[in-house]
Amino acid sequence: MGGVAVVLTPLQAEFNGSNDSGEGNVSLTPDRVGPVGETLRDVGVPYAEVFGGLITLVGVFLALYLLGRTVGLPLVRRALAARDVEGDAQRPLVRIARIVLAFAALAVGFAVGGYGNLLSSFTTIGAAATLAIGFALRDLIANFVAGVFIYVDRPFRIGHWIEWPSSGDLPSQGIVTDISLRVTRIQTFDNEIITVPNAKLTENEILNPTARDRLRISFTFGIGYEDDIQRATDIIVEEATAHPKVLEHPTPTVQLSEDPLADSYVGLDSWFWIDTPNRRKYLTVRSEVVRAVKERFEEAGIDIPYPQIDLSGRVETGPPRRPLERSPDGD
Repeated sequence: MGGVAVVLTPLQAEFNGSNDSGEGNVSLTPDRVGPVGETLRDVGVPYAEVFGGLITLVGVFLALYLLGRTVGLPLVRRALAARDVEGDAQRPLVRIARIVLAFAALAVGFAVGGYGNLLSSFTTIGAAATLAIGFALRDLIANFVAGVFIYVDRPFRIGHWIEWPSSGDLPSQGIVTDISLRVTRIQTFDNEIITVPNAKLTENEILNPTARDRLRISFTFGIGYEDDIQRATDIIVEEATAHPKVLEHPTPTVQLSEDPLADSYVGLDSWFWIDTPNRRKYLTVRSEVVRAVKERFEEAGIDIPYPQIDLSGRVETGPPRRPLERSPDGD
């Protein structure tokens, strides 16, 4: 039986921009007859080429899709795990990989089934639709792409304390509670939830004090000009070392500040380290060390001066000046 070309109705011809010469028609008949079509034609099945192409398309699609889910997706999960992407964060990325796999398997099925021209037509229509949707949803797409980069690059994780450039009166730091492909939800230190678009977090600088396993705490103490600098330094180091949550290595250190001779005090910069940092631990350790140093300063008679402004001046006194006398002519 010869091949029967099934050309769609005039409505489809108009949809595909056909002309009188027949150019632009999209036929359901495959571009070539594959082994399945030849087999069906040999046994006398009507429309053997069409059915053979469709069977080949579906078979190739299912085979590649199942192979990809069996082999490809586990490899994607292993690659994400190698980059320390946790289970909850893996789900949206694996979902994207599954969609890409389905489209790739479908494209190969069209090609192997002999429907390359039909696939090209669908691709053209899909590209135009994608362009229109892209313009309409560009902000959403930007946040989506930024979410993918956050999952892959991992600049922060759930539970991390982060800071970013402020926008108006909204808070600009807090604890990450959730990361989606569109927004990141952050709990402020006033127990509020702020929803930040992912694009804002990827376009700006992000400070993540808890990204490493150790964090340095710094504080500047001010002592009086008459006080013993070495004695004050020893007290600061002793109190920092005595705190149970301050690390022994690196050892606490104290140096004169960059501008040590301030208007009313001598500045001493101190540094000490904590491990497994978080916001609560950071504030607690710094507060306790500063309190202990202040109490030791008071016991040792070391002054912690407060800012002072010394106003002085001189007023000249003498006989009052007589007003200028004007002549009758006004000179």
